[in-house]
Amino acid sequence: MRIVSGRWRGRALTAPHGTDTRPTSDRAREAIFNILDHASWSPGVTDARVLDAFAGSGALGFEALSRGAAFCLFVETDEAARGAIRANVEATQAFGITRVHRRDATDLGRRPAGVGPAFDLVFLDPPYRRGLGERCLAALVEGGWLAPGALAVFEHAADEDPVPGPSWFEHDRRTWGAATVRFLTLRAASETGPMGDSVVTDV
Repeated sequence: MRIVSGRWRGRALTAPHGTDTRPTSDRAREAIFNILDHASWSPGVTDARVLDAFAGSGALGFEALSRGAAFCLFVETDEAARGAIRANVEATQAFGITRVHRRDATDLGRRPAGVGPAFDLVFLDPPYRRGLGERCLAALVEGGWLAPGALAVFEHAADEDPVPGPSWFEHDRRTWGAATVRFLTLRAASETGPMGDSVVTDV
Protein backbone atom coordinates (compact mmCIF):
# COMPACT_ATOMS: atom_id res chain seq x y z
CA MET A 1 0.00 0.00 0.00
CA ARG A 2 1.53 3.28 -1.16
CA ILE A 3 0.61 6.95 -1.39
CA VAL A 4 -0.54 7.55 -4.94
CA SER A 5 0.26 11.21 -5.56
CA GLY A 6 1.56 14.45 -4.08
CA ARG A 7 4.65 15.26 -2.04
CA TRP A 8 4.85 11.73 -0.58
CA ARG A 9 4.09 9.95 -3.86
CA GLY A 10 5.23 6.33 -3.84
CA ARG A 11 5.88 6.19 -0.09
CA ALA A 12 4.87 2.87 1.45
CA LEU A 13 2.40 2.97 4.33
CA THR A 14 2.34 0.67 7.32
CA ALA A 15 -0.89 -1.28 7.71
CA PRO A 16 -2.03 -3.00 10.92
CA HIS A 17 -1.59 -6.76 11.07
CA GLY A 18 -4.60 -9.07 10.93
CA THR A 19 -7.95 -8.82 9.20
CA ASP A 20 -9.72 -6.29 11.42
CA THR A 21 -9.02 -3.44 8.98
CA ARG A 22 -9.68 -3.28 5.23
CA PRO A 23 -7.59 -0.56 3.55
CA THR A 24 -9.08 1.15 0.51
CA SER A 25 -7.17 -0.09 -2.54
CA ASP A 26 -4.61 2.14 -4.26
CA ARG A 27 -6.77 2.14 -7.39
CA ALA A 28 -9.89 3.23 -5.54
CA ARG A 29 -7.97 5.91 -3.60
CA GLU A 30 -6.57 7.34 -6.82
CA ALA A 31 -10.07 7.44 -8.36
CA ILE A 32 -11.58 9.05 -5.23
CA PHE A 33 -9.02 11.85 -5.20
CA ASN A 34 -9.31 12.43 -8.93
CA ILE A 35 -13.01 13.03 -8.37
CA LEU A 36 -12.37 15.34 -5.41
CA ASP A 37 -9.83 17.31 -7.45
CA HIS A 38 -11.93 17.72 -10.60
CA ALA A 39 -15.66 17.53 -9.81
CA SER A 40 -17.48 20.85 -10.17
CA TRP A 41 -19.14 20.41 -6.77
CA SER A 42 -15.87 19.73 -4.90
CA PRO A 43 -13.64 22.51 -3.51
CA GLY A 44 -10.70 20.10 -3.71
CA VAL A 45 -8.31 18.88 -1.05
CA THR A 46 -5.78 21.71 -0.85
CA ASP A 47 -5.79 23.42 2.58
CA ALA A 48 -8.72 21.28 3.78
CA ARG A 49 -9.08 20.15 7.37
CA VAL A 50 -9.65 16.41 7.10
CA LEU A 51 -11.19 13.87 9.47
CA ASP A 52 -10.42 10.21 8.69
CA ALA A 53 -13.03 8.15 10.57
CA PHE A 54 -12.54 4.40 11.07
CA ALA A 55 -9.04 5.36 9.97
CA GLY A 56 -7.29 1.97 9.97
CA SER A 57 -3.82 2.64 8.55
CA GLY A 58 -4.82 6.24 7.81
CA ALA A 59 -4.24 5.77 4.06
CA LEU A 60 -7.01 8.16 3.02
CA GLY A 61 -5.89 10.85 5.45
CA PHE A 62 -2.23 10.56 4.44
CA GLU A 63 -3.20 10.69 0.77
CA ALA A 64 -5.08 13.93 1.47
CA LEU A 65 -2.11 15.41 3.34
CA SER A 66 0.22 14.41 0.52
CA ARG A 67 -2.03 16.32 -1.89
CA GLY A 68 -2.04 19.51 0.16
CA ALA A 69 -4.58 19.14 2.98
CA ALA A 70 -3.74 21.34 5.96
CA PHE A 71 -4.47 18.90 8.81
CA CYS A 72 -5.87 15.42 9.45
CA LEU A 73 -7.51 13.98 12.54
CA PHE A 74 -7.44 10.17 12.52
CA VAL A 75 -10.32 8.65 14.52
CA GLU A 76 -9.63 5.03 15.47
CA THR A 77 -10.27 2.76 18.47
CA ASP A 78 -8.15 -0.24 17.47
CA GLU A 79 -4.74 -0.25 19.16
CA ALA A 80 -2.90 -1.94 16.27
CA ALA A 81 -4.37 0.53 13.79
CA ARG A 82 -3.36 3.50 15.93
CA GLY A 83 0.15 2.06 16.06
CA ALA A 84 0.21 1.89 12.25
CA ILE A 85 -0.99 5.50 12.01
CA ARG A 86 1.74 6.66 14.40
CA ALA A 87 4.34 4.76 12.32
CA ASN A 88 3.06 6.49 9.19
CA VAL A 89 3.17 9.90 10.88
CA GLU A 90 6.80 9.27 11.76
CA ALA A 91 7.65 7.99 8.27
CA THR A 92 6.14 11.08 6.62
CA GLN A 93 7.31 13.47 9.36
CA ALA A 94 3.72 14.72 9.50
CA PHE A 95 4.12 16.06 13.03
CA GLY A 96 2.03 19.14 13.78
CA ILE A 97 -0.46 18.49 10.98
CA THR A 98 -1.89 15.21 12.34
CA ARG A 99 -3.54 13.96 15.48
CA VAL A 100 -4.86 10.53 16.49
CA HIS A 101 -8.20 10.60 18.34
CA ARG A 102 -9.07 7.44 20.28
CA ARG A 103 -12.84 7.60 20.06
CA ASP A 104 -15.69 5.55 18.65
CA ALA A 105 -16.59 7.25 15.36
CA THR A 106 -20.28 6.53 15.97
CA ASP A 107 -20.23 8.20 19.41
CA LEU A 108 -18.07 11.31 19.00
CA GLY A 109 -19.89 13.69 21.32
CA ARG A 110 -19.27 17.42 20.98
CA ARG A 111 -16.18 18.48 19.07
CA PRO A 112 -13.55 19.39 21.70
CA ALA A 113 -11.74 22.72 21.36
CA GLY A 114 -8.44 20.86 21.40
CA VAL A 115 -8.94 19.42 17.90
CA GLY A 116 -9.23 22.87 16.35
CA PRO A 117 -11.81 24.26 13.92
CA ALA A 118 -14.52 22.21 12.24
CA PHE A 119 -13.60 19.89 9.38
CA ASP A 120 -14.08 20.40 5.65
CA LEU A 121 -13.63 16.83 4.41
CA VAL A 122 -14.48 13.51 6.06
CA PHE A 123 -13.57 9.99 4.97
CA LEU A 124 -15.63 7.07 6.32
CA ASP A 125 -14.63 3.49 5.58
CA PRO A 126 -16.38 1.54 8.36
CA PRO A 127 -16.74 -2.23 8.66
CA TYR A 128 -19.43 -3.28 6.22
CA ARG A 129 -23.06 -4.14 6.96
CA ARG A 130 -23.25 -2.86 10.54
CA GLY A 131 -24.88 0.53 10.01
CA LEU A 132 -21.78 2.27 11.37
CA GLY A 133 -21.39 4.78 8.55
CA GLU A 134 -24.87 6.21 8.94
CA ARG A 135 -24.36 6.52 12.70
CA CYS A 136 -21.02 8.26 12.19
CA LEU A 137 -22.52 10.77 9.74
CA ALA A 138 -25.23 11.59 12.29
CA ALA A 139 -22.67 11.91 15.12
CA LEU A 140 -20.54 14.30 13.07
CA VAL A 141 -23.52 16.57 12.46
CA GLU A 142 -24.87 16.41 16.01
CA GLY A 143 -21.45 17.08 17.55
CA GLY A 144 -20.61 20.14 15.47
CA TRP A 145 -17.58 18.50 13.87
CA LEU A 146 -18.23 19.79 10.36
CA ALA A 147 -17.80 23.12 8.60
CA PRO A 148 -20.68 24.44 6.47
CA GLY A 149 -20.84 22.56 3.18
CA ALA A 150 -18.41 19.87 4.35
CA LEU A 151 -17.86 16.89 2.06
CA ALA A 152 -18.08 13.26 3.18
CA VAL A 153 -16.65 10.32 1.23
CA PHE A 154 -18.53 7.25 2.46
CA GLU A 155 -17.45 3.73 1.46
CA HIS A 156 -19.75 0.76 2.01
CA ALA A 157 -20.39 -2.68 0.55
CA ALA A 158 -21.72 -2.61 -3.00
CA ASP A 159 -24.61 -4.90 -2.04
CA GLU A 160 -25.97 -2.64 0.72
CA ASP A 161 -27.85 0.65 0.45
CA PRO A 162 -27.37 2.74 3.60
CA VAL A 163 -29.38 5.95 3.97
CA PRO A 164 -27.09 8.88 4.92
CA GLY A 165 -29.98 10.91 6.34
CA PRO A 166 -31.60 14.28 5.55
CA SER A 167 -28.53 16.32 6.52
CA TRP A 168 -26.69 15.07 3.43
CA PHE A 169 -26.98 15.65 -0.31
CA GLU A 170 -25.53 12.97 -2.57
CA HIS A 171 -23.62 14.25 -5.60
CA ASP A 172 -22.22 11.04 -6.98
CA ARG A 173 -21.51 7.40 -6.28
CA ARG A 174 -19.04 4.96 -7.82
CA THR A 175 -18.62 1.21 -7.48
CA TRP A 176 -15.25 -0.51 -7.62
CA GLY A 177 -15.53 -4.27 -7.16
CA ALA A 178 -17.17 -5.05 -3.82
CA ALA A 179 -17.12 -1.41 -2.64
CA THR A 180 -19.36 1.55 -3.38
CA VAL A 181 -18.22 5.09 -2.56
CA ARG A 182 -20.68 7.94 -2.12
CA PHE A 183 -19.77 11.63 -2.29
CA LEU A 184 -21.98 13.68 0.03
CA THR A 185 -22.25 17.35 0.97
CA LEU A 186 -23.59 18.60 4.29
CA ARG A 187 -26.79 20.53 3.69
CA ALA A 188 -27.28 23.98 5.17
CA ALA A 189 -29.47 23.92 8.29
CA SER A 190 -32.19 25.86 6.45
CA GLU A 191 -32.45 23.34 3.60
CA THR A 192 -35.34 20.90 3.59
CA GLY A 193 -36.78 18.37 1.22
CA PRO A 194 -35.81 14.95 -0.13
CA MET A 195 -32.32 13.91 -1.07
CA GLY A 196 -31.34 14.85 -4.60
CA ASP A 197 -31.03 12.32 -7.38
CA SER A 198 -27.84 10.27 -7.33
CA VAL A 199 -25.48 9.76 -10.22
CA VAL A 200 -24.57 6.07 -10.25
CA THR A 201 -21.53 4.80 -12.13
CA ASP A 202 -20.19 1.25 -12.06
CA VAL A 203 -16.52 0.89 -12.91
